[in-house]
Amino acid sequence: MASFSIKSVLISESVDPRCRTILEENGIHVTEKQNMKKEELITEIKDYDGLVVRSATKVTADVIDAASNLKIIGRAGTGVDNVDVDAATKKGIIVMNTPSGNTISAAELTCALIMSLSRYF
Repeated sequence: MASFSIKSVLISESVDPRCRTILEENGIHVTEKQNMKKEELITEIKDYDGLVVRSATKVTADVIDAASNLKIIGRAGTGVDNVDVDAATKKGIIVMNTPSGNTISAAELTCALIMSLSRYF
């Protein structure tokens, strides 16, 4: 696997503040810009090596084509249906996600729903 250097990352949605802290502790410059329209993201993305998104940001082929320096797209959450993985792969951009990131929250919700149901039995 080829190694590469990530110097700057754009975080386009609200994520846990520890994400920014971890990146900065590893010498990566982080910019947070939320609620960008597609055109804004296309203009902005050219300056970054990495992009962190959640589900609202649509990383389309147009966005990926405009990203001349992009090396990695990180999806903070399950799935990558908002990222054009084929377009990213063609440009050699790594796409990753955090599939078990919400496991504890899902378990907590399940327990709460079970307790809620038990009130009626």
